[in-house]
Amino acid sequence: MTDTLPPCPECSGSYTYEMGALLICPECGHEWSPASADAEAGAAGGVEDGVIRDAVGNVLADGDTVTVVKTLKVKGSPSGIKAGTKVRNIRLVEGVDGHDIDCKVEGFGPMQLKSSVVKKA
Repeated sequence: MTDTLPPCPECSGSYTYEMGALLICPECGHEWSPASADAEAGAAGGVEDGVIRDAVGNVLADGDTVTVVKTLKVKGSPSGIKAGTKVRNIRLVEGVDGHDIDCKVEGFGPMQLKSSVVKKA
């Protein structure tokens, strides 16, 4: 093995290993894809060419339909947004605190989501 694997982005552990298409840290249990590690390194450098990617690394564009990958709590709502909810006709924006998708969620109204909690449908 001539190439070295990157350290864990969560705990900076050096004992990462590959399992299929993912990299895994045995110290903290964090799993990530090498493509997202490259994107995070580009974001840490300051320039990512304005490309917004979903939770699995697909490039998002205005007008796409996405699916929420995990249940999200919504302030003032007893149930929140369930995993698997489809959101149609998204719009990419420069949001606050990583909220880079502007959309209307059926039953909740207009809101902003993070691209890390959606998957392109």
